[in-house]
Amino acid sequence: MQILSFLGFTLLVAFISYIKTRKTNEQTSDGYFLGGRSLTGVVIAGSLLLTNLSTEQIVGLNGAAFKEGILVMAWETLAAIAMVITAMFLLPRYLKGGITTIPQFLESRYDKMTKTITSALFLSGYVIVLLPIVLYSGALAISTMFDVPELLGVSETTALWITVWGIGIIGSMYAIFGGLKAVAVSDTINAVGLLIGGLLIPIFGLLAIGDGNITEGITTLMQTNPEKFKSLGGPKSSIPIGTIFTGMMLVQLFYWGTNQAIIQRALGAKNLKEGQKGLLLASFIKILGPLIVVLPGIIAYHMFGETIKNPDAAYPMLVTKVLPLTLVGFFAAVLFGAILSSFNSALNSSVTLFGIDIYKSHFKPEATEIEVVKAGKNFGILLAILSMFIAPLIANAPDGLFGYLQEVNGCYSIPILTIIVVGYLTKYVPAIAAKIAIISGVILYSFSQFILKPYIIGEDNYPHFLHVMAILFVLNVLIMLLIGKFKPRKEAYIQHYTKQVDITPWKYLNHVGITICLIVLAIYIYFA
Repeated sequence: MQILSFLGFTLLVAFISYIKTRKTNEQTSDGYFLGGRSLTGVVIAGSLLLTNLSTEQIVGLNGAAFKEGILVMAWETLAAIAMVITAMFLLPRYLKGGITTIPQFLESRYDKMTKTITSALFLSGYVIVLLPIVLYSGALAISTMFDVPELLGVSETTALWITVWGIGIIGSMYAIFGGLKAVAVSDTINAVGLLIGGLLIPIFGLLAIGDGNITEGITTLMQTNPEKFKSLGGPKSSIPIGTIFTGMMLVQLFYWGTNQAIIQRALGAKNLKEGQKGLLLASFIKILGPLIVVLPGIIAYHMFGETIKNPDAAYPMLVTKVLPLTLVGFFAAVLFGAILSSFNSALNSSVTLFGIDIYKSHFKPEATEIEVVKAGKNFGILLAILSMFIAPLIANAPDGLFGYLQEVNGCYSIPILTIIVVGYLTKYVPAIAAKIAIISGVILYSFSQFILKPYIIGEDNYPHFLHVMAILFVLNVLIMLLIGKFKPRKEAYIQHYTKQVDITPWKYLNHVGITICLIVLAIYIYFA
């Protein structure tokens, strides 16, 4: 029954995606990479949320909450503020320039080599970190929920390899052969299912704790585990209070404002109004995210305590414990959709980056639209296979999946954010400054976190990685500004309006944006 409901829902999503996308012309770059620039606010919001809300979030963040409580909600609630900033400041500039990829802006602002270096950084981050972690965390969840080792009579390691390759092959088919619109439509359907299914887990968990009464469950949970309901972390926690004002907001701004896998949804908007509505709708729903990605972890701690040795196994165990058997198949299908979403979104973005920023720029400048799309698809297949080989090898990630993902991401997130912010806020900083900032950012952060911290100074006496990100961000901005002062561009950079979409802003943008920021502030004050 579980497997039938799982297969039924998964096939239904695939069928609807096919019907909705069969008229999109995917022989052109806009059609394949941006869904024909036709995405509406609701579709953008759904795709943004599901691209973000995958198993590395659901499994990893609940695992972090299992250890530390609601202070890890900073990764969710503060994202809402970053999305408001993106809607107000970055998206209007992106759509004005009519770009398909973030590195395209870097080419017009700096030069072609800056664009290529940035694209290569994005791609290396996806294949080494993001894609394998999505596959591994997804395989861990599906394997645990369906008890794949017992089902197939194989070891846990073999079950992990089988599940990783199953998810990877199906996700690749969506991303490589369907284009962005297929990804976005399937995301929207799965987003509804994930919100419903995701909220059912804490509801059934609280019912179990409160003997059939949700209110009693909440009261028992908070009274029994008061230390898990403090929003501000101490100096030894994974998110010390000071990091909220330093690297945390930089990471959020990079992820929601400049990360190709995320912002590509908004770049496909039919106009600026729809793009801004999509971002703000997603940011409002994001505030409710801790109910899905934090609260279940605390419930799992209350129910299982120290019996769970691997915190990342807490969420799948809770699902199998509290969810009625009739719903396990449906929820596994929704979770499977979330896994596919993050995987195929990153893969689709990789295909886009390679096809437009590398293949057409360096290998075949005279390539036709069809040739660019074909080259991107072939590269996507190679990338998918590589990530499927790497995924099972990260089973013993230090500090849990989510913490590991965020720390390693710093190698490329802060350098890229630096050159984009300086690029938009200045007119005379030259291309050489961007190249130096990218290279110094990657080298200094890697040296700091992977040599200085573990081998020279020691982890106990070393600043938190979010503080390190903020320090390096400021340092690289200063380097760029100094170079701009002593060796400026000959002509000021001026961004031209390509008129590909209407860039009239949404009239309620400021009101809704400010309201969302105030709600986030109120949540922190309440749980402080």
